Amino acid sequence: MTTTVPQGSRHDRAAATRGRIVSAARELFVSHGYRSTSLRDIATAASVSHPGLLGHFASKDALLAEVVGEFEAENEAVFSAVAAASEPGELIFAQLAERNARTVGYLELFAALTGEASSPGHPAHERMRERYAQLRSLSRDVLADAQHLGAIDSERDVDGEITRHTAGWDGLQLLAQYLPGEVDVVEMLEEREALWALPVGWRDPDDGEPATEASGPLPPPFGDEPVDVDPGYAVGRRRRAQIVADAMRLFSRDGYGDTSLRDIAEAVGVSKSTLLHHYPTKELLLSAVLAERDSAIRERGVVRASERAGELLRGIADGARVNALEEPGLIQVYAVLSCEAVPASHPAHEYFTDRFRSAIAYFTELFRLAQVDGDLPEHRDPAREAIWLVAMWDGLQYQWLYDRDAVDVAAHLRAHIDDVLPVS
Repeated sequence: MTTTVPQGSRHDRAAATRGRIVSAARELFVSHGYRSTSLRDIATAASVSHPGLLGHFASKDALLAEVVGEFEAENEAVFSAVAAASEPGELIFAQLAERNARTVGYLELFAALTGEASSPGHPAHERMRERYAQLRSLSRDVLADAQHLGAIDSERDVDGEITRHTAGWDGLQLLAQYLPGEVDVVEMLEEREALWALPVGWRDPDDGEPATEASGPLPPPFGDEPVDVDPGYAVGRRRRAQIVADAMRLFSRDGYGDTSLRDIAEAVGVSKSTLLHHYPTKELLLSAVLAERDSAIRERGVVRASERAGELLRGIADGARVNALEEPGLIQVYAVLSCEAVPASHPAHEYFTDRFRSAIAYFTELFRLAQVDGDLPEHRDPAREAIWLVAMWDGLQYQWLYDRDAVDVAAHLRAHIDDVLPVS
C-alpha cells in the first residue's frame, strides 16, 4: 500500500526546523552571548546536525539578524497596538517597559547586543542603529501629540527629551540586570514622564533661595581609588602596557568572549607563552584592561574646582566631551564589556556590579548635598536622580556609538543637568 505524503509537508518540516533553530539561537544568545555561542552549540540545542543548520542559515550573522528581526517586529507591532489603544496624549513608554520585563530573554539579549554591536564591523550594527532611529521616530509622534494636548510643557524640546528618555530607558534595563531589586525600570520611567509636565528647570517658589555657602565636604571623586604601580623593569612595563592596549582594542572590537589570548599575542607581536608570562590568565588580562580604562578616564576627566556639589554635577558634561573627543575607544570598550558581562558567570560581572553600585552611591551623595545647599529642588529625590543620571549617561554613550553625528552626549548631559539643577 502506498502512503500519500501531503503536499507541502516538506516545507512544513523545514519551517518547523527553522523555527527550532531560531528559538535555540535566541535562548543561547541570551544566556551565553552572541560571541560566546557557536553554530554547533545552536545545532545541538535545536536537535539538528551542523550541516543541517547551515542549510537554513549560512552563517551565525544571518541567524543573529533573524533573531533580532523577530524581536523588532514584535516590538513595533506592540508599540503601534499600545499607542492605538491609548487615550490621546497618553504616554505609553512605561507600559512598553513592563512588557519588555515580562518577555523572556528580551532584556538580556538587547543588553548584550547593544554593547556587542556597537562596533561598526558587527553584523547587527546597522540593524541596531536603525532600531534607535525607528524608536526615536515612533516616540516623537507620541510626545508631540502629548505636548499638543498639554501633557508635556510646551517649552520642552521634544526631540531632545526623546533621545534622553530612550537613553535612560536602555541604561535602566541594563542596571536592573546588575542590581535586581534595586532598580525598578517601570517606576523610574513613570516618574520621569510625570516631570515632563513641568517647565524646564522648574522650582517651587516655596523652596526658598539656595544657600550662599556650601553645607558640607564633598565626597572624594568617583573612581579615584589608588592604583597599584607596576614595580617591574622598564622593558617589562612597556611590554605589559602594549599587551593591555592591544587587548583593549580587540575587546572593544570583538568582545571579551570572542577574543583569544592567541589573537592578542599576534596583535602584540609576541608568542602566546610570552604573553602568559605577563598575564597567566585571560581573566587577569581583563582586569588589567578595566583598570587601565578607569585610570585613563581619570586622567582625561575634567574636574571643576568647586566647594559645591551642584557645580561638580554641572561639570560632568565637560568631562564627557573630553572623553568623546580624545579617547572614544575607552567609551567603546566600556560599552562592549558592560553589556557582555551581564551574565553572572562572566569574569567582569562583579566589577560592573560594584562599579554601578558605587557610581549610584557617589551621585546620590552629590545630589543630597546639592539639595541641602538649595540647588536641587525639593520635589526631586537624590537617590532617584543618581540612578537616572548613571542610566541615561550610559544610554547616551550607546546611542553615540551607533550615530556619532546625531547624538551629542555632552550637550544632552548639560540639558539634563540644567533641568534638574535650575540656576536662580
